[in-house]
Amino acid sequence: MTDQWPASHRSGPHAWTDLRNCVVSGDWFHAPAAGRLERMAGGLLEIGADGRIAAVCHAGSEEHRTLAREAAQAGRLVTLDGLLIPGLVDLHVHAPQYPQLGKGLDQPLEVWLQRYTFPLEARYADRLFARSVYRRLVADLLAGGTTTALYFASRHVEATCELADACIEARQRALVGRVVMDNPDQCPDFYRDASVAEGVAATRAVAAHIAAHPANTGWVRPVITPRFLPSCTDDMLRALGHLAGECGCHVQTHCAESDWARDYGQDRFGHSDMEALDRFGLLTRNTVLAHGNFITGSDMDLLARRGGAVAHCPLSNAWFANAVFPLRAALDKGVRVGLGTDIAGGPSASMMGAMRMTVAASRMLRDGVDPDRPAAERGRPGSAVDMMTAFHLATAGGGDALDLPVGRFAPGQHFDALRIDPDASLGTMRLWGDESDEDLLATALYTASRANITHVWTDGQQTGQGARPA
Repeated sequence: MTDQWPASHRSGPHAWTDLRNCVVSGDWFHAPAAGRLERMAGGLLEIGADGRIAAVCHAGSEEHRTLAREAAQAGRLVTLDGLLIPGLVDLHVHAPQYPQLGKGLDQPLEVWLQRYTFPLEARYADRLFARSVYRRLVADLLAGGTTTALYFASRHVEATCELADACIEARQRALVGRVVMDNPDQCPDFYRDASVAEGVAATRAVAAHIAAHPANTGWVRPVITPRFLPSCTDDMLRALGHLAGECGCHVQTHCAESDWARDYGQDRFGHSDMEALDRFGLLTRNTVLAHGNFITGSDMDLLARRGGAVAHCPLSNAWFANAVFPLRAALDKGVRVGLGTDIAGGPSASMMGAMRMTVAASRMLRDGVDPDRPAAERGRPGSAVDMMTAFHLATAGGGDALDLPVGRFAPGQHFDALRIDPDASLGTMRLWGDESDEDLLATALYTASRANITHVWTDGQQTGQGARPA
């Protein structure tokens, strides 16, 4: 029967470009909850014309047999090999900092920003420069499996629109925010908003562009983006809080990232970053806070009540945070958490790397790092998480933080997915045939390289950036 199928639905890699209106058989792995892995070997996913998953059938069931038979007869059955996982969700990317990746990391945060970051971001007044960088960034992230990203842009309206356009063109799901920063005490003269009115108007202009884009069928959303508390005046923070309440947009900012940032907020406001954001109306169900390394137990309680989320960025925290985010404590308090790379504070654009560092950082927090202290006093017991939890945070957890139906293989979810080929010729993954389900996925997440990620789909269509021969 295979030879009778239409060419677009044959089982070979050439048939995998567009999976809409197909029934797809494969070896599916997802983590619908923290620490819970599900494998559906030989399972069937029916993908609708809209790119969403219409049905999931586990192997061995009568439903599976019926759907497979009917799909084969209709020429709609496609078989994928390799390991198939949901697309990865990066909750914290500074898009204009991509050319800065790996530079200046020996400097403290406040020096790094003034010496490297602000001069680079100022270059995005050149729209052509922005277009060149952003198209490359989006292509690279998609090729690495990042199908959804939450972006900080620069303070330039046209450049931020270029970022949104690049995501729409490449079919990457994204939230894009033009950074707002008007505090003359913390922002250089050449790179700040002249007034509250300018910051608010520019934010509205980007949102209007995103809404009016003719090809934006839900791919990109706007996000209100005060850079962080030190960069904004009280009047600006208050105005952005009013805007968030008015439009219901997402909000993103940094929160209690480092000793310096925490102490600055405490000295200026007389209370924590979390409380300050709440008082300005910027802490809502739609808020994603980057880092949060120094949030307290009461901060976590407040965040959980408001329903906001944390973008945990374990790699960049090693450079600029001065501490390890208490991830396990936050999860235990019901705080929503996803993962972020924090380009370029994190010197890697890989969400695989973010997962690996999540596990490592949690173990370092649990065990401690000072060999001169007794083992019993060295760490913070109960802080470790495993790779399956990190995998959940990088997929379904990130989707939940944004209230987007991504990150799971379940009916109603967007079919955003990537194929990991253990046998890719330039890959770094090796299997020996005796792995359990969890060990098989963990081997992939710990050892696979970009060469092993051979196919990436968003809404059922293979992205051009991920299209490579198997």
